[in-house]
Amino acid sequence: MKIAITGTSGFVGQNLTTYLQQHNNHDILKIGRAPSAAAEQQLNISAFLNDANIAYDAMVHLAGKAHDLKKTANNSEYDTVNFELTRSLFDHFNRSAAGTFIFISSVKAVADIPEGIVTENTPPSPGTPYGVSKLKAEEYINNTSLAPGKKVYILRPCMVHGPGNKGNLNLLTGLVKKNIPYPLAAFQNKRSFLSIENLCFVINEILSRNNVPSGTYNVADDESISTNELVQIIGMALNKKPHIWKINKGLITVLAKLGDLLHLPFSSENMEKLTGNYVVSNKNIISALGKPLPVTTRDGLIKTLNSLK
Repeated sequence: MKIAITGTSGFVGQNLTTYLQQHNNHDILKIGRAPSAAAEQQLNISAFLNDANIAYDAMVHLAGKAHDLKKTANNSEYDTVNFELTRSLFDHFNRSAAGTFIFISSVKAVADIPEGIVTENTPPSPGTPYGVSKLKAEEYINNTSLAPGKKVYILRPCMVHGPGNKGNLNLLTGLVKKNIPYPLAAFQNKRSFLSIENLCFVINEILSRNNVPSGTYNVADDESISTNELVQIIGMALNKKPHIWKINKGLITVLAKLGDLLHLPFSSENMEKLTGNYVVSNKNIISALGKPLPVTTRDGLIKTLNSLK
């Protein structure tokens, strides 16, 4: 099976390419947004879009502009990359003889700070230009008539992590490594994570079978955990005893608001990332696949954290 994959030089793209080749020996057509010496045999997206004769059986669209944590990006860049590029690639697929299109969206297309558990039925209300652009791309795909015999999947992963990329685990890992106390234990929360191996497993199952219904699916590990539990797991992986302090919530909130005013690293936004709830249901994708994910939440996190030693 020949699979066109955009964004193969990124973290997910590199892992997915290796996974597909190891598990099914698929023929991978690597497509990138710009020429790169590190991206061996990578075809430029513009060249791909302008060539109607390139044959492939399925497309996995990973390339995109990631959420800018430093807030330095121009908002129009999100629309150009995450929406317009997706539209062009989807149209190319729709005109081609390929049968399957997988778009990697994000749970951020639904909500930045959700109320309750995020399911596929949660009304989308993205809170960032990144989330808005992803939702716009989803809506284009869903509102476009498909050529006969084609299947389309929109996958909404939550925070992806794995060896070589620890995502938003950086801050907490640094605290434990430096024996700095984690002071937010008074907050009881739950957050979902996604092991890169589980994401690759889901994509491989969709590509390798013809009985997975088209649709939009959340992708997350089975279990959500609290930040307090996460700090303990980090300590276990690093062979360190983490210091967890339970400081009064009111005082922490005041300090966060002071950080907003003084532009300090500890702000209300960062406090929300550490203490807020973001639970994503994966029930629909598990039901569609009819089999469990291969990696547990804890095992996936420990595998990621062990790579930092």
